[in-house]
Amino acid sequence: MRPEGGLGLHGVIAPIPTPFDPLTGDVAPVQFRQAARALLDAGLTGLAVAGSTGEGELLDDGERTRLVEWLREVVPSGKWLIAGAGAESTRGAVAIARAVGAAGADATLVRPPAYYGAVLSPAAFADHYSRLADESPIPLIIYNIPKFSHVMLHDSVLRAVADHANVLGFKDSSGDLKVLASYRAAAPRLIALVGAGQLLYPAMELGAVGGIIAVSCFAASLAVRCYEAFQAGDRETAGEAQERLGPLAREIVNGMGPAGIKAAMEAIGLPMGPARSPLQPLDARTMARLTELLQAAGLRAAAA
Repeated sequence: MRPEGGLGLHGVIAPIPTPFDPLTGDVAPVQFRQAARALLDAGLTGLAVAGSTGEGELLDDGERTRLVEWLREVVPSGKWLIAGAGAESTRGAVAIARAVGAAGADATLVRPPAYYGAVLSPAAFADHYSRLADESPIPLIIYNIPKFSHVMLHDSVLRAVADHANVLGFKDSSGDLKVLASYRAAAPRLIALVGAGQLLYPAMELGAVGGIIAVSCFAASLAVRCYEAFQAGDRETAGEAQERLGPLAREIVNGMGPAGIKAAMEAIGLPMGPARSPLQPLDARTMARLTELLQAAGLRAAAA
């Protein structure tokens, strides 16, 4: 089912949140598939499950695998289904990659091991990714997410694995274009994806082929417009779309986290339920600000 050769990995991919039943706290498959269909219908290239936005670190192994199985029923051939496969041990990451691969994922999005990050050298991170790439049944996308992992991958890590046939690309969520540019220079063969929605346009100017951006979970058509207009050479339309995406990405995604992303999706009619503890719901003041941001961006609120 995997799109051929990785060449189709481009455009806007939504890191879909995981909906939880507000009473039981269990994953809610009906809402999950409903949201997936709506996002794909908006023109997205694919979906990523069990990453940072999907509260991947708060899921157990069985939940992660079932999420991939459920999405595989919804994501058609030619669209990408990417699954988070980060773990603190290389052995653990291999086990997750094998499980999500068997469940139908096309590629894995792999954060660096973080707990011992302070004593791991760039060579150690490179060895981790190289060994994982050797044993994973599906391609890897290396995921730099220092906000949550507290590890900033050195560009030498990308350089060390750049020629591995099973390393497909990287996603940089540092929010720093200099980091993305350094990764591109270190590993020009790898597909570059940005993880910061406020930087989609400038990242494409630097050679990114698109992004896995959380803002697309509730502003999918706007993100797709930015991408498609840029590819068509219509920089004015792309820039206007980026200007509308910027405040949403900075204040809702970066400032409010998974609970804010879910609240924004609820506001446009995609039921998500609460974030999983220890994440907390938005307070009334933050919720009011979220509503203002959505209205300012011209996003349609769900009918009462």
